[in-house]
Amino acid sequence: MHASQTITPAATLTTPVLLLMAVATGLCAGSNYFNQPLLHSIAVALNVTDATAALTVTVSQLAYALGLLLFVPLGDKLERRSLASGLMLLAAAGLFISGYAASFSTLVIGTVLTGLFSVAAQTLVPMAATLSAPQRSGRAVGLVMSGLLSGILLARSAAGLLSDLGGWHTVYRAAGCMMVALALALWYVLPASRNPVSMSYGQVLRSLLALAARHPRLRSRTLVGALTFASVSVLLSSTTLLLSGPGFALGDSQIGLVGLLGVAGAMMASVAGRLNDKGWGLATSAACLLLLLVSWGALRLGLASLPWILVGTLLIDIALAGVHIGNQGVIYQLDPQARSRINAVYMTGYFAGAATGSALGSLAWQLAGWRGVCVAGAALGLMAGAALWHDYRLARSR
Repeated sequence: MHASQTITPAATLTTPVLLLMAVATGLCAGSNYFNQPLLHSIAVALNVTDATAALTVTVSQLAYALGLLLFVPLGDKLERRSLASGLMLLAAAGLFISGYAASFSTLVIGTVLTGLFSVAAQTLVPMAATLSAPQRSGRAVGLVMSGLLSGILLARSAAGLLSDLGGWHTVYRAAGCMMVALALALWYVLPASRNPVSMSYGQVLRSLLALAARHPRLRSRTLVGALTFASVSVLLSSTTLLLSGPGFALGDSQIGLVGLLGVAGAMMASVAGRLNDKGWGLATSAACLLLLLVSWGALRLGLASLPWILVGTLLIDIALAGVHIGNQGVIYQLDPQARSRINAVYMTGYFAGAATGSALGSLAWQLAGWRGVCVAGAALGLMAGAALWHDYRLARSR
């Protein structure tokens, strides 16, 4: 066994280290969402239409999904601390390119690089599970995932505020500096960790299909996650269009502040992790999917009422966090020696769902406005419920 495996989880992943991992995962994931409240400002600055600027949302999520497929499985092959820190430094390079972009094409290049390499976040999550005691892995994953989800939600708020202070470029420049600092900090505090089973890169990639074929619940939970995040992404891709329009006429910082509500929702990740440790994962997932449908009812009422938008945003963020942690609680137990690859399969589907939801949200907005957005989001939520029912039947059959 590799020497790094002799370090006990209790000695390596203290709460401060987990908190640092949570901050790092939050910044990595959030880096792909800075553009959402800035779309109009980017369009004006780079002389493109709002619809063209909105393409960066889909591009970032597709790049992230590709990075999940290509780089996250390496967590089962390479030394994990080096992999996470190295990917973060490359993501910082993408942020700096975006931060100094003078044309839309340069911004797209920076967005693609950031999306590809910010998957460092998804190398840290299975590390939290691997390096924690089995009876506390749910808590560890939940804490790190709270950071990831908070990062996605806070990214919109931070981007809006920084844009008002120093322009939209400032957001990317500041994030690039933070990314470098966190990469170095993680290199310093994390223990060396490597999968004792040696595999070639080709074997790693081929094994992804084998794992998906071998584990029916990996397929079912990936589908649940993809449909849930697609439903939420319908909202994320269209909220800015509604709130910046004539009905509300909010600025970048005001739109960004709406995202602060989601931080309370992100705290659900930690609660859901503890519920998973107690065996309540499936019930929690079901309750959160019901909450997802309720949130779309509230959002439908928000066409001319900001309070209903705020209520719906809070509920949908709680639902997303609860379902996601429930999914990870299932998949990480399927094959502990292949957690990075299993996470890659799941998260590739998860963010492919996000990209699909973003595209559907934009299309629904163009065809039927906010009402169309709410119908699309609710329909995806119902499909996620059907997928969870299928997963429940699989669990019962076992």
